[in-house]
Amino acid sequence: MTPDEYCQDKTAKSGSSFYYSFLFLPPPQRQAITALYAFCREVDDVVDECGDANVARIKLQWWREEAARIFDGAPRHPVAQALQGPAVTYNLPLEHFLEIIDGMEMDLDHQGYPSFKDLALYCHRVASMVGLMSVEIFGYQDRRTLKYAHDLGMAFQLTNILRDVREDAARGRLYLPLDELERFGVTPEDVMAHRMSDNMRELFKFQAKRARQYYEQAYGHLPEIDRYPQRSGLIMAAIYEATLREIEDDGYNLFERRISLTPLRKLWIAWQTARREKKRHKKLAGRAVQHI
Repeated sequence: MTPDEYCQDKTAKSGSSFYYSFLFLPPPQRQAITALYAFCREVDDVVDECGDANVARIKLQWWREEAARIFDGAPRHPVAQALQGPAVTYNLPLEHFLEIIDGMEMDLDHQGYPSFKDLALYCHRVASMVGLMSVEIFGYQDRRTLKYAHDLGMAFQLTNILRDVREDAARGRLYLPLDELERFGVTPEDVMAHRMSDNMRELFKFQAKRARQYYEQAYGHLPEIDRYPQRSGLIMAAIYEATLREIEDDGYNLFERRISLTPLRKLWIAWQTARREKKRHKKLAGRAVQHI
C-alpha cells in the first residue's frame, strides 16, 4: 500500500462528512486534503484509543517530531510521507501541524472548560487550524477567506460537540462551558448521567445558536472571488448544517441517540452543493465576460 493509498483508506473508513467533499476536487488537491485529514485522524486516534495518558503524550511527541520530518525530508509514517509534496506545493506551515497536535493533547489534560473563551482555544487548534490549511490547498485570492476558514472550523467543531455530547460524556469529557451550564441550571453530573431536562434542552439550544452564528460569520467573510475554489468547504458546511438541523428538529434529544446522516444523504447534499456552486460560478463568469 502506497502512502496515498493508506491515507485514502484511512479517510474512507472514518465515515467522515469531509470524505464526501473531497470527491469533487481535482486529483492533486484531493490527494493533499486527504493526506491532511489522515494526519488529523492519526493524532486524534492517539488520544481516543490510548488508555494511558503518559503513553499518549509520548506518542504525540513522536508525531511532533514526525511532522518536523515532513519538512526535513525523512518522514517514517505513510501519512507524513504523503504530506511531503503537499506541504511544499501548498505552503503548509509546520507550526499549524504542531498546533493541531497541541489541541489534541488538551484532551489529555481535560478538566472541563470554565468559559467559552477557554473552549474557543481548543476549537481553534483542532478545527480552525485544519480549515486554515485547507484553504491553502483549495486556493484563494482574498485574505478575508482566512477569516472564513477560521470561523467555519469553529462552526464545525461546535456542531461536533453538540452531536457527540453523549459519547464524550461516556469518555468522561465535557466540552460545554462550565459557566454556561451554571447559567442554565445544569451540573456536569447531569450531563455525565445523561439527565435530560428543560434546562438541559435550553442549554443545547444555546449551543446550537452559537454554532449557527459561526456559520453565518464564515459565509459573510467569504469573498465571491474565492467561493468556487472553496466549494469543498461549502460542501462540508452544507452537510454539517444539515446535521445541526436534524438535532434541532429532533428537539435536542441528544442523550437518546446520536444524530447522523446516512452516507447516501451526505453524497446527495455534496452533489447538490457542488452543482449549485458550479452554476453560480458559471453565471458570474458569464457576467464578467459581458462587461469586458
